[in-house]
Amino acid sequence: MTHDGQFAVEIRDLDVAFTTDGGEVRAVRDVSLDVRPGEVLAIVGESGSGKTVTARSILGLLPETATTRGAVILDGVDVVGLSGEKLRDVRGTKAAMIFQEPSTALNPVFTVGWQLAEGLRAHGDVSAQEARRTAIEMLGRVGIPEPERRVNDYPHQFSGGQKQRIVIAMALALGPGVILADEPTTALDVTVQAEILDLLRRLRDETGTAVVLITHNMGVVADLADRVAVMLDGELVETGDVREIFAAPRHEYTRKLLAAVPRVQLIDRPVPPVTDATGAPIAPVVEAKGLVIEYPGRLGSPTFRAVHAIDFAIRPGEVLGLVGESGSGKTTIGRAIAGLTPVAGGSLRVLDTEMNGVRERVFRKRRRELGFVFQDPATSFNPLLTVAECVAEPLIVHGGARDAASARDKVDELLEAVQLPKAFGDRYPHELSGGQRQRASLARALALDPKLLIADEPTSALDVSVQARVLDLFAELQERFGFATLFITHDLAVVDMLAHRVIVLHKGRIAEEGPTARVLGDPQDAYTRTLIASLPVPDPDEQARRREIWRAARG
Repeated sequence: MTHDGQFAVEIRDLDVAFTTDGGEVRAVRDVSLDVRPGEVLAIVGESGSGKTVTARSILGLLPETATTRGAVILDGVDVVGLSGEKLRDVRGTKAAMIFQEPSTALNPVFTVGWQLAEGLRAHGDVSAQEARRTAIEMLGRVGIPEPERRVNDYPHQFSGGQKQRIVIAMALALGPGVILADEPTTALDVTVQAEILDLLRRLRDETGTAVVLITHNMGVVADLADRVAVMLDGELVETGDVREIFAAPRHEYTRKLLAAVPRVQLIDRPVPPVTDATGAPIAPVVEAKGLVIEYPGRLGSPTFRAVHAIDFAIRPGEVLGLVGESGSGKTTIGRAIAGLTPVAGGSLRVLDTEMNGVRERVFRKRRRELGFVFQDPATSFNPLLTVAECVAEPLIVHGGARDAASARDKVDELLEAVQLPKAFGDRYPHELSGGQRQRASLARALALDPKLLIADEPTSALDVSVQARVLDLFAELQERFGFATLFITHDLAVVDMLAHRVIVLHKGRIAEEGPTARVLGDPQDAYTRTLIASLPVPDPDEQARRREIWRAARG
């Protein structure tokens, strides 16, 4: 196939199959795509659609079990069939990848400067001094403050957003013609996400680099993409200009994806009563007064105050949304309520127990009244246990059942409550999809009929349509069982769907609080306004307008 230079990447009739114990699985079927220099192509679809496999084929990053047919032309070179040294020459120089989770892409034992320099020296005869100079320049270019000093720091000394900037700097270091960005903002707060998208847009404009963006977030697509390719079950079902796709999607699946995007609708949800029928006040499930949480400094470093003297309460049957960026203190508060992080000052009463100075044996009796739903159920389930055994764990630990077999009737009931077939109890966690695992996690959290549920970013890692189903289910279960909930998230649209009230945290202090519809509809604090402006919406024109508001809000 000839290459006329007008495309940064040209994919023709790509077919990828994986050899498994159960036979051959076709992950990508006859996909043809192209990307021009300076263009952003978003490949969207749910987990298993083939979007990541398609993108990884551009760099030859597929496992040995993969059989690839067709052509992937990168700067005049067909990558399919290349191996060893030739593939290494292509990676970094012609195309580079930004991975979803920067923590796993960076080596914790080397400084970020060393890691940037290593990539430069691996692809050319560059002196150590020159590589270091380029590393400092790249860190400055992606917005890392004080790059001359920070070049000597290790990955754990950077925030999540800064780590993602470093990964972007590594991808750009050798001036590739194409950048493959695989869910580059999934794990980030909305304000950090807005900054990373702004950075990618600026770098694209400055360097003319083509970007292949893999995502399930249609707001991100509206913000950054020029064209969209929609994949379903390994096939390309629709491609087109971003405005055409959003305004008039032709394929039913594209319409379904767009319909599932959570939007801030300002739902006025009545707050549960604060007094009973006799007028007596109803005791909160959680009440904080002047709450202070600190982390002791190590090796002579000063104590870090994560939460500064805040007041709040969660009443029976209420869903309180706790929003803010990484480092705002929201997860710290959740951990303190659960008795996992000590209280340094003030008062925190949880289920009639004072947590300031509490002893574990005193709080242990109350633990059965707490349920947890974690961000990533894959890491919170024991992979050696079946789903039924995982869900039965709290019952066994707290004496509600002798063993998993005697708890099975209750487990089946719980699985049906979260809309999973009973038979799924006999499967292992890895045999469930992300959304199914999160439902099983919800079943486990409800096993002991808790009075309080703590949900920490429970839907951030899920596909948009799966997220919509899990949130609907969560709202239905909360109404049915009436448990109080602390819902920790950085997604304001999710808060709008579920929470009666919302607290906006900023650097360990409450920036704003009140009924959700009021706070989101008429924010009084500048930080809340920045958060709302940072939330990408699935409409390219509206998103362009919001981007200007966001830039103005940042000053």
